[in-house]
Amino acid sequence: MDHIKRRAFLGMAGACAGAAWAHGRRAGASRSLAPGDDHRGPAVIASGNGRPATSRAYQMIMDGHDPVDAVVAGVNTVESDPNDMSVGYGGLPNEDGVVQLDASVMHGPTHKAGAVAAIENIKNPASVALLVLKRTDHVLIVGEGAKRFALAHGFKEENLLTDRAREAWLRWKYNANPNDDWLDYDQMDFQIQQEGAAREIPYTYGTINCSGVNEAGDLASVTTTSGLSYKIPGRVGDSPIVGAGMFCDNAVGAAGATGRGEAVIQNCGAFSVVREMENGLSPTEACLKVMKRIADRTKQKRLLNERGEPNFNVVLYALRKDGAYGSAVMRGDRSFAVTTSEGTRLEKCMPLFE
Repeated sequence: MDHIKRRAFLGMAGACAGAAWAHGRRAGASRSLAPGDDHRGPAVIASGNGRPATSRAYQMIMDGHDPVDAVVAGVNTVESDPNDMSVGYGGLPNEDGVVQLDASVMHGPTHKAGAVAAIENIKNPASVALLVLKRTDHVLIVGEGAKRFALAHGFKEENLLTDRAREAWLRWKYNANPNDDWLDYDQMDFQIQQEGAAREIPYTYGTINCSGVNEAGDLASVTTTSGLSYKIPGRVGDSPIVGAGMFCDNAVGAAGATGRGEAVIQNCGAFSVVREMENGLSPTEACLKVMKRIADRTKQKRLLNERGEPNFNVVLYALRKDGAYGSAVMRGDRSFAVTTSEGTRLEKCMPLFE
């Protein structure tokens, strides 16, 4: 679908939605915009950094595990990888050089959720969020309380700032202000030995979302993150907020988000995607419609480019109860991870803006 036709479709999408449920599944109102819209049966999807997560979660689902345990175990593989700077161990720190992690998880059959935010020194925040879901009457525990909760349940306290992430933070700190007392590399009298690529300052929104559905149509979803690189300490994005960075409704589907968390929070991103699927849109259609809503409601001039479009990126992911799935990106060539009976692969996100 070209840019003009996609924009025209999005303008009509609300008028096209309205078919009734049949045996718990939406009948007939949606159109297939991508191959995932036509898929049926068990599936696990995730953000592009989540291929190991979808593979592990899908195998656990097929082995009979509850989808909520499967998707959390899936993202644990990425959280524990020191070479992945987007989540968990090895994630990029805040402006003080401290790794603060957030996560949320939701179980479709019970409609229960658990989340932690600004937790420090605990490698797998998604697993802590799952314990909040399973063992408490709360939804969200934050900061020092979240760490104490994790330690009480046997989690190990450890330094999550790897040497690679620490060096990245120091490069950011050197270059943050040309008038401070930290010397930029080109100001140093004694040059530090570095590899060429090491001079670059990595930057990430730092998130993985993963959703899964089994043969019975039971769903679960999880989002975990190290958050915005070099953020103000205590900043919390959309990932641990149920309805923003992650949402699951066992009667409809699950959704999640990565990218600029503030924009997702302000538009209830994941919840809105699920509601659009309930209104009859396919997963890809639902992601595109909510993406357009985010774009239309971005009003601050500093967040707009010369065409009046958002100058940031967001990716939305959707998995329907019957196994249909899809994703949309604000702009650019982005992919998301999928595992079905056909194996694990990356598929293209549908862009709102070319």
